[in-house]
Amino acid sequence: MSRRTLLAASAAVAGALGIARPATAAEEGSAARAATPLYLAPARQQLTALRNGYITSRALLEQLLAHHAKFNPSLNAVATLDAAAARAAADKADQYLASTGRTLGPLHGLPMTVKDALETKGLRTTCGSPDLTDHIPTADADAVALLRTAGAVIIGKTNVPVMCQDIQTSNPIFGTTKNPFAADRTAGGSSGGPAAAVAAGLSSLEVGSDLAGSLRLPAAYCGVYALRTSRGTSPIVPTRGHIPRPPGWLTSSDMLALGPIARTPADLDLLLDVLAAPAPADASAWQINLPAATKTCLNQYRIGIWADDAYCRVGADVRGLLATVAQAVRTAGARVDDTTRPVDFAASDKLFQRLMYATSAASSTDAAFAGEVAAADALADDDPSALYLKSRTMRHRDWARADEDRQKLRATWATYFETHDLLITPAAPTAAVLDQTSVPVPQRYITVDGQKRSYYDQTAWINLAGPVGLPSLIVPAGQTADGLPLAIQLIGPHLTDRTLISVAQLLASVLPTAPKAPALAG
Repeated sequence: MSRRTLLAASAAVAGALGIARPATAAEEGSAARAATPLYLAPARQQLTALRNGYITSRALLEQLLAHHAKFNPSLNAVATLDAAAARAAADKADQYLASTGRTLGPLHGLPMTVKDALETKGLRTTCGSPDLTDHIPTADADAVALLRTAGAVIIGKTNVPVMCQDIQTSNPIFGTTKNPFAADRTAGGSSGGPAAAVAAGLSSLEVGSDLAGSLRLPAAYCGVYALRTSRGTSPIVPTRGHIPRPPGWLTSSDMLALGPIARTPADLDLLLDVLAAPAPADASAWQINLPAATKTCLNQYRIGIWADDAYCRVGADVRGLLATVAQAVRTAGARVDDTTRPVDFAASDKLFQRLMYATSAASSTDAAFAGEVAAADALADDDPSALYLKSRTMRHRDWARADEDRQKLRATWATYFETHDLLITPAAPTAAVLDQTSVPVPQRYITVDGQKRSYYDQTAWINLAGPVGLPSLIVPAGQTADGLPLAIQLIGPHLTDRTLISVAQLLASVLPTAPKAPALAG
């Protein structure tokens, strides 16, 4: 097939996929040379170039691997790299396009990484645990299977804390992932490797997981966009194959949600199209059709802003950011309610902790769980350890009552969204905090305006959405005087994931520009 025929075929495919008129190879090449190198460009730009034949998947992969060799050793975001399998997959994508004039799918030939908590067939998946050092899955996690079906080229796995059980990223197998903006700062956790990889240009897209802020906190600290997707009785992104639970389990936490990480809102939408799907067992009868945004300008939105709260005070930088955001959306014509308090912060957070601790006990050994039951029964309700142990060992009746409280909390949020289209909150009390890998967990703390605070205050704001399964999106906006990214959180009604992405795109034109990690300079 001639190059001209290939370009024409690629253009036809792009049109069928609903893409705007693709640039010619000359146009795409000129744009790439004049601006960001293609391997560091947004995923949509890379995909257009691949479809148009401006670059092959193999050539794009080789450029990206060279970038990895330069930046990943000091960053340590990508824990396991499988260049040989990636080259084979890239060659297959190129051969398919050349022979058929068609793409494999919406992610055709795009090299990307995957969080090491998601099982990948034939590729080591450790979840940072020494017990899983040699674990090589025989099947993909459902979300990974969706990526491969869409044509993605999986190049490796990104780092996580042991069993995803920390809000910074370090483990005995691979060590610590650095923040792309400052080596002494944490990248967050548990999706610290994925967020750092996207921020540093080691991958244009990633799939993160989020139970207690594990997707959104790293995004906020690393200056990238991330969407915790809606979750009702079932998730809109299938979670089978996520560790934890242990390998081979078919279930996961009832609050776990997977979602995309990207450097632009448009790329979030691109990956959401691929990931939002029923579990394979339901795919013959169900489909997920998330509604599109119905508003096109900020002046059409009713926006609540919850800028600070006595339950989890934010620092001066974040207060200043929220004030800037409030002024910007007002100036854009939005109807702003900055006295809004949709729920009781403390009550919501306590319910979240109870439900989280309860689900975390599912994979405990019988002996360990029996010991926890005995310890919990011996504790007074006001003991500092009582919330954790009594929640992990609660009877099913107590869990059912807690679940009823969760449904009532969902109803409270639904009532709030009858008069508000979305809520803007801080993402975290501060920018990325100092890495504390060498500090025992009980001794860790953060500092907010000179005051020591609980280590876990980092996730209090983003956990507002967790127990009720609302979509929540991190928007990078501005920076500290030291050049660290600052971010806000958008929370919307159930299943308005696309609306949040649309609002993030609108906000990008009125909010301060977020910094780019040094590695993105190429």
